[in-house]
Amino acid sequence: MTVLAQSGTDIGNPLLNIAIFVAFVVVTMGLVIKASRTTRKASDFYTGGGQFSGPQNGFAIAGDYLSAASFLGIAGAIAVYGYDGFLYSIGFLVAWLVALLLVAELLRNTGRFTMADVLSFRLKERPVRMAAALSTLAVSLFYLLAQMAGAGGLVALLLDIEGKVGQGIVVAVVGVLMIVYVLIGGMKGTTYVQMVKAVLLIAGAGLMFVLVLFAVRGNFSQLLADAQAMVAGSSDEAVAQRDVLAPGAKYGISDMSRIDFISLGLALVLGTAGLPHVLMRFYTVPTAKEARRSVTWAIALIGAFYLFTLVLGYGAAKMVGPDAILAAPGKENAAAPLLAFELGGTLFLAIISAVAFATILAVVAGLAITASASFAHDIYASVIKRGKATEDEQVRVSRITVVVIGLVSIVLGILAMGQNIAFLVALAFAVAASANLPTLLYSLFWRRFNTTGALFSIYGGLISCLVLIVFSPAVSGSPSAMFPDVDFSWFPLSNPGIVSIPLAFALGAVGTYVGRRKQEDRFKQAEMEVRSLTGVGVEKVVSH
Repeated sequence: MTVLAQSGTDIGNPLLNIAIFVAFVVVTMGLVIKASRTTRKASDFYTGGGQFSGPQNGFAIAGDYLSAASFLGIAGAIAVYGYDGFLYSIGFLVAWLVALLLVAELLRNTGRFTMADVLSFRLKERPVRMAAALSTLAVSLFYLLAQMAGAGGLVALLLDIEGKVGQGIVVAVVGVLMIVYVLIGGMKGTTYVQMVKAVLLIAGAGLMFVLVLFAVRGNFSQLLADAQAMVAGSSDEAVAQRDVLAPGAKYGISDMSRIDFISLGLALVLGTAGLPHVLMRFYTVPTAKEARRSVTWAIALIGAFYLFTLVLGYGAAKMVGPDAILAAPGKENAAAPLLAFELGGTLFLAIISAVAFATILAVVAGLAITASASFAHDIYASVIKRGKATEDEQVRVSRITVVVIGLVSIVLGILAMGQNIAFLVALAFAVAASANLPTLLYSLFWRRFNTTGALFSIYGGLISCLVLIVFSPAVSGSPSAMFPDVDFSWFPLSNPGIVSIPLAFALGAVGTYVGRRKQEDRFKQAEMEVRSLTGVGVEKVVSH
């Protein structure tokens, strides 16, 4: 079976794979259409009317958060790099503690639809909303880029599609489906899809986890030893020299790579609490208590899944081998599907791959509705129309924005094909941690914080992060770069978090002391502090 992957012939049965894909799309589309019947107001379209319970929202958060990077990218990173690949899982999971302890409840108490609702509560509304919306769009596009790249590689593997043209068509199909999901069902439909996808993904990963351990008779140490032996036998000399059981296979090669790892860790741990599509989920529950419950449910589900990825990654290294993984379409992203093929043959491969496809569809739908809501609610209604737009107008603009975002993400996804999607998502986390988190924390916890500080923090973090990414080895100057044939990189790190995150915090502080705070801001700050801690006045905002 491994020979099939290496030679590029069919992996499994393409017709069966397509049939299961179509079945999932039909079932979830039915849920979306059903949800559309109760989507009447802007609050229904953006936040599902705030009607989901904590456990329901916990599953939806898990569905939103466990992206293609989690299933495909991390499993592949562990299979090829071992210990260093598992660091992604650790960072993604630990990050939820920041969201739980510092953000979830306070955000639910002080906002209505988007992150900008919180940031503009006691600051000058129009400039802050514009800045927050631009930041939201940037993070969403980076995240969409990763999901689209994963879709191209995954379906190319399953349908034996060779060449960028075929994979590009796959990316376009995913983009069109995403647009349809959001246009029809809004947040309610998207939430149902994410809940179904979370159950399928965790159950599928759990079953693979059990099968891998069964194959080694429960001997995890033997699994690790066999994985290392397969890596050592690689035909690629650089791969064969890796010790996948110890730190350093990817981030310990040089002093600069160690710094890059620290930068990656900062982005992962701090980025989650600034991801707009995750923050927006806190508005889909009726109370702050339910928001807190939803995060604890999400932590339990996500934690279990990331424990599975450790066994899946080393299982792929042992049973498939790094050579077959790197030779397959999608490269590292193909590790989990190839492992499924080894464990259960054609049918199991089709089922697991359909789950991965569902993962991509659910996440891109969540990202699209977040980005469209931010543009329609923050830029169109608050900045362009100065608060005079009707709810029907907001929803119409949001739907148009979904189409535009879908088209842009298709183009960017085609450009990003072949990249490790866990790494691409890490860049989205870096943007979120740089542009959003400092401003959010300052707004919630620093009384003196003002509009100038918010603008310095958001734009400074966003611009510095994007500039450093563009001129990093991730974009040009290396064989694995997005543009490997040109070299305009001058920033040595692949992830800019270690520079852009502290810079954003510093700029927020500098801007606060440089700018002036008006007398009325003090009263708004006091109101925000009371509301964020007690929830008093939230019902008025929700029912508005």
